[in-house]
Amino acid sequence: MQNDKTLKRIQTLTELHGAPGFEDNVRAYMKQEMKSYVDEFITNHMGGFYGVKKSKKENAKRVMIAAHMDEIGFMITNITSNGMIQFTNLGGVANDIWQGQRLQVKNRDGEHVIGVVSNIPKHFRTGNEAVPEIKDLMLDIGSESAEEVRERGIEIGDTIVPYTPFTQLSEHRFSAKAWDNRYGCVIAIEILELLKDVELDVDLYVGANVQEEVGLRGAKAATEMIQPDIAFVVDCSPANDIKGVQQLSGELGGGTLIRIKDGTMILQPNFKNYLLDLTKEHNIKHQYYISPGGTDGGEIHKANQGVPTAVIGVCARYIHSTDAVFDIRDYYAARELLQYAILNLDDQTIKQLQYQD
Repeated sequence: MQNDKTLKRIQTLTELHGAPGFEDNVRAYMKQEMKSYVDEFITNHMGGFYGVKKSKKENAKRVMIAAHMDEIGFMITNITSNGMIQFTNLGGVANDIWQGQRLQVKNRDGEHVIGVVSNIPKHFRTGNEAVPEIKDLMLDIGSESAEEVRERGIEIGDTIVPYTPFTQLSEHRFSAKAWDNRYGCVIAIEILELLKDVELDVDLYVGANVQEEVGLRGAKAATEMIQPDIAFVVDCSPANDIKGVQQLSGELGGGTLIRIKDGTMILQPNFKNYLLDLTKEHNIKHQYYISPGGTDGGEIHKANQGVPTAVIGVCARYIHSTDAVFDIRDYYAARELLQYAILNLDDQTIKQLQYQD
């Protein structure tokens, strides 16, 4: 049975507008949901924030749980004389999936303006058209002139994200934009909710970074602010299973991801064994995962003298597009693993994860 509160949070968070560098709506919602479960909030100068659940233990170790608030999107670069909008990408996107899609602009007043990406109808095609680059696409918001666009509060530098409602596809599967990484934002809220009455041996820092999609930019500032002893990153990864199970590349319904290697980080053996022992002890469905990309863990684990870091993730199909398809059972598996990973931490365990003699 699905948890209605969880699904409502997923709907709200995935439908929010939060392009890289413009995460304020997501941050405001998360803080509202988290405030009952933390002692204070801390914020770095880039806009990343963390709620702190303090331990009663003196000099408690610091544990960081890091999501990121931003989603892939676009920034307006030009407004044409006939009222069309040109843009550049914020984050990694393919060129060939945007024509004919609905996108939404967030204007200077915080209002959303919906438009359609232009495309050439079949009637006018010659057969020799190349796939246009992002810079050559145009968003049609129904305006007839540049002046009319600006009268609607839209200017160069404003941001655009897909216009995609959260949709239930079957009993366990859903589609939404921005599941990468509003997954992490949801789990950040709900791990605090699950631990609200638990006295921990550690100071828990739970929150989200900015600008992950444009080069893991917010993670360093957050790590320097928190000075964690260990860290968990909660992020969504691409699934490659539409033609069947592919080798270590993610399968919907396969459980939470044990990300053993990616383009920015290798999971340390001690940390891998810690997580695997918990999955066995609590019968948590999980799958090994390798990615050519990376997460904020790529920056976090290199900070200071090194911060042992693990990614507790989920996979979804078609991320970095207008829609992602995900399995809610994978979310619940990830949340359960993260919960037990925090509950079982003590000074000795953290020392082992830090490779201390």
